[in-house]
Amino acid sequence: MLKDFKAFILRGSVVDLAVGIVIGAAFGTVVSSFVKNLLTPLVTIPGKVNFSSLKVTVRHSVFSYGQFLNDIISFVIIAAAVFFFVVRPVNTLMARRRTDVDVESATRECPQCLSSIPQAAQRCAFCTSEVTPVA
Repeated sequence: MLKDFKAFILRGSVVDLAVGIVIGAAFGTVVSSFVKNLLTPLVTIPGKVNFSSLKVTVRHSVFSYGQFLNDIISFVIIAAAVFFFVVRPVNTLMARRRTDVDVESATRECPQCLSSIPQAAQRCAFCTSEVTPVA
């Protein structure tokens, strides 16, 4: 049992995930600090209002909607950075390295049940009707 656990922990995907979480948390902290200390004061220069100080009090309950605005800005910046600097480059790299056949071009529809079947199939796996293979 300990051997299986060790194999699981040392598997590449688990280690990669752990590193990604740590780096993501650190990146989130940096972006939040950027929004709170640089971007928000810059945006509010004309109005001289700091978002983090905006709040509403209703019957002794304080709603800090300004901090919520800061958090939304942080989220959008983090999401954009992850998309443009991680997701798109990885997708581009994976598309270049792809060697398998496109699934859509290797299949066709069964004339009886309209399921996707391989082009070389002589019988549909779903409705079992005989079909003519595509040359």
